[in-house]
Order: sequence, then C-alpha cells, then structure tokens
Amino acid sequence: MNRVILMGRLTRDPDVRYSQGGEGSMAVARYTLAVDRRRTRGNESGNEQTADFISCVAFARSAEFAEKYLHQGTKVVVSGRIQTGSYTNKDGQRVYTTDVVVDDQEFAESKASAASSEAAYTPSRSNPAAPAGDGFMNIPDGVEDEGLPFN
Repeated sequence: MNRVILMGRLTRDPDVRYSQGGEGSMAVARYTLAVDRRRTRGNESGNEQTADFISCVAFARSAEFAEKYLHQGTKVVVSGRIQTGSYTNKDGQRVYTTDVVVDDQEFAESKASAASSEAAYTPSRSNPAAPAGDGFMNIPDGVEDEGLPFN
C-alpha cells in the first residue's frame, strides 16, 4: 500500500503551470511542505527542532485549489501517494525525484489561527539551517529548482 498523510506549512506559494494536452490544458501545482519531525527521546531536553521538506504535486482541481487558496505559511494536511522518478539533466547527470502526488488537501487551522501564525511566520534567507520564528527550518536556496524535470 502506498499512502501518505502529512501536516505542515508551505515554504512558498505554489508554482502552478498549465500543461498542453490533447483534451485542453490541465493545472499542475508544485509546492514544498515543511513537516516537523518528532523529537527523539535523547533530544527531548534540547530546543533544536528539525523539519523535512517534502515536495508535493497536485493535478487538475487539486492544483486549482492550491493556486487559489494556498500560500506561503499556510498549514495544511495533505494525503496522497509517494511517486519516484528520474530524468537526465542538461549536464547529462541522472537526477532522482521523490514527490507526494496529492489526492486531498485541506486546511489544518482556522483563519484566525492562520492570521496569528502568519505574523510569526517570517522566513529568513540569511541562514538556511536556522529555525524560523515558527520552529520550521528554512529551505536552502535552490533546493526546489534542482528536482524539477520541466522548466
């Protein structure tokens, strides 16, 4: 069984593009979720919190929903499946990808909570490994761009 459920915050606004197919265009949204890791027993006393940055891709109506309602800092619950792939980049190197293909996405907090959280969500690019105000680590520059097979 290939099923995944994640809760996290968008690291930036979704990148939405429209594919050109035989039956018209279809929306494709890509975004990255910052998902907190659970603390291990040996790390309970420390304040250091770690996060994983999970690439997500949504198609059709889910992509249109993401384009309209999701933005940087939005806390969402995503369910879907993990999909792996690979392609050869322009330098001739093989690049392997792992994405969550989104089946369902929903808000994980109320508008009031989101408004108060947005004030605390102030991403900083000065030190990518430092936690942001909300406890999530910032994504290092260029991470999202490396794994995209189409530009």
